[in-house]
Order: sequence, then structure tokens, then C-alpha cells
Amino acid sequence: MSLESLNTELLVCRMCPRLVAWREEVARVKRRAFCDWKYWGKPVPGFGDPQARVVAVGLAPGAHGSNRTGRMFTGDASGEFLYAALFRAGFASQPVSHHHDDGLALKDIYITAVCRCAPPGNKPSPQEIENCRPYLAREIEIIRPRILVALGRVAFERILRIINDGQPTINNHQSPVVFAHGATYQLMTGYWLLCSYHPSRQNTQTGRLTLKMFDKVWAKVRDLLDATPQQISSPL
Repeated sequence: MSLESLNTELLVCRMCPRLVAWREEVARVKRRAFCDWKYWGKPVPGFGDPQARVVAVGLAPGAHGSNRTGRMFTGDASGEFLYAALFRAGFASQPVSHHHDDGLALKDIYITAVCRCAPPGNKPSPQEIENCRPYLAREIEIIRPRILVALGRVAFERILRIINDGQPTINNHQSPVVFAHGATYQLMTGYWLLCSYHPSRQNTQTGRLTLKMFDKVWAKVRDLLDATPQQISSPL
């Protein structure tokens, strides 16, 4: 399966009634600041370089961000923080991400999420996350990156369940893999897994995630790419 065919399948998904109702209601009512926008109001596909060696995984589209613009991490504060950091690290062509056709291009990185529809309160249910699992699993299988970056604990846990069935091994020894900002693991499947706090407004405005902390994550990604230039070739 190609990314194009996967996204064609994704765009017509109505598996989660609560999310379908919410994403479409938000798109109909709109926020006053965006009353002249035609909201996307559908599942949001991944975005970036299909030949990427890095895949970054967030939680879910924002109601008035990606659910409005139709592109991952575009049109809200989380996206502003993320793409500015990717620009500084050389992964993005520009530091801003306002709308689907603003000229932003990504190099060597693909941005996706655990859940593809905007959830009420930014909190998808466990079943809704599970319903979206095949889309993320197939993206990873198609792209075959070398490095996975988990933006938040939920993304971290979901990545582990997909690529290692929750039972990772480091350097051929059984060892626990726990979420912590800046933690870096090499899993038995060959993937590198890096952890970061999610660049949500809640984290960035409280100082839990600073520019310096976030830049260090992407600097580490660069270091790993320099050290391990080949994409992973073994099957999931």
C-alpha cells in the first residue's frame, strides 16, 4: 500500500461516531476568529517527506488547528512551536505553518498522529486510539524510517505497541523503556525512539517544555541520522 492509497482510505473513515460528530460540529459552528474559513472537518492525513528517515508522532488534530486547515500541526500554537523548531534543525523550509497551501515543505521527516480526528477536550478514548492504530502502523511500514519521535506519552505508548508489541529490548538485554523527555532508546526492531513532551500550549506556556529543551531533541535526531544514515530494512 502507498501513502496515497492509505490516505484515500483514511479520508472516508467514520469508525468513531463521537469523533465524527465532534469534528463535523466544530467545522460547522467554527470559531469566531475563523468564521470566514471553510473547515476541513475530516480525518487529517500525515504530512511530509515520503522518503523520510524520521517520523514524528503527535496525539490528535486540534479542533481549530488541523481540523480547520487539513494539515498536521497547522494553524495552532502547537504547530507554531513544532515547525519553528524543525526549521531551526533543518527539517522544514520555513518556521511558520498557517494553512495547507502556505508553501511549507518538510525534508527527511514525516509528521503524523496517533488519532486522526479532533477529539473533544483533546482527549481521544482508548478505543478511538485503537481504531486509528492501523493507519499509524501502515505509515511506519510504508515509510520505514530510522527514527521515531514520540511527541507525548500517548504517542510513546502507541509506538511501542505497534513496533515492539510493548516488549522492547535494548542492546539485546531485557530492559524497561519508560517515557521521559529527552529519553532515547534503540529498540530490538532496529528503530531509534526519542521522547519529547508534546509541544502543546499547556506545556510550552508553563515552561514544562522550553525552546532549548525542544531543540535538544531535534539536535539528537540529527546526531542519530549522521551516525545511522541507512533506513531500516527489516519488516515490522
